[in-house]
Amino acid sequence: MTVIALLSVAPVIEGSMASEVAKAVEALDDFDVSYETNPMGTVIEADSAAELFDAARAAHEAVDGDRVSTVLKIDDKRTREQRAQEKVDAVETELGRAARRER
Repeated sequence: MTVIALLSVAPVIEGSMASEVAKAVEALDDFDVSYETNPMGTVIEADSAAELFDAARAAHEAVDGDRVSTVLKIDDKRTREQRAQEKVDAVETELGRAARRER
């Protein structure tokens, strides 16, 4: 089984959050997960929900601050294996083009 999630961890602070977000992303390296960071969060793939939860908890705890906001959205497809890129590929097939646009 592959569990796919979107994780967003951010301290509630003024100014740049980049150094704290980097700590959250770096914490994922201690787990057997794949991940890709984008401007709105980090997509994580794990073999189990337990591994995903452990990685997300570590990312949350890695961020310093009096207040930390974490959002975790999980897609646990239990009937078959699916990678995050397959989901993007399916949308692009329907569109007949890349699912992105530059301004």
